[in-house]
Amino acid sequence: MHHILFYDIVEDYVERRAPLRAEHLELARQSQARGEMIMGGALADPVDGVVIVFRGDSPAAAEAFAQGDPYVRHGLVKSWRVRKWMTVIGDE
Repeated sequence: MHHILFYDIVEDYVERRAPLRAEHLELARQSQARGEMIMGGALADPVDGVVIVFRGDSPAAAEAFAQGDPYVRHGLVKSWRVRKWMTVIGDE
């Protein structure tokens, strides 16, 4: 089973994320190393949101990631939500 973390971001997200990016990416790498995060990234053209996919039976890993993410803590993310994704086809 998978869970998707959605971020609704501020308009100047790209400019404001630079000083926080290393910490954000390290958090993501740690989550991936634990087998939680599968992939993630910003939506493009326009950059108006972020989507991160997690594996697991509960939303706990996705929620913990959002709560610890410097982008969330420093106001680059206006709101976030986690949705269960009933994966039908894929390598997972």
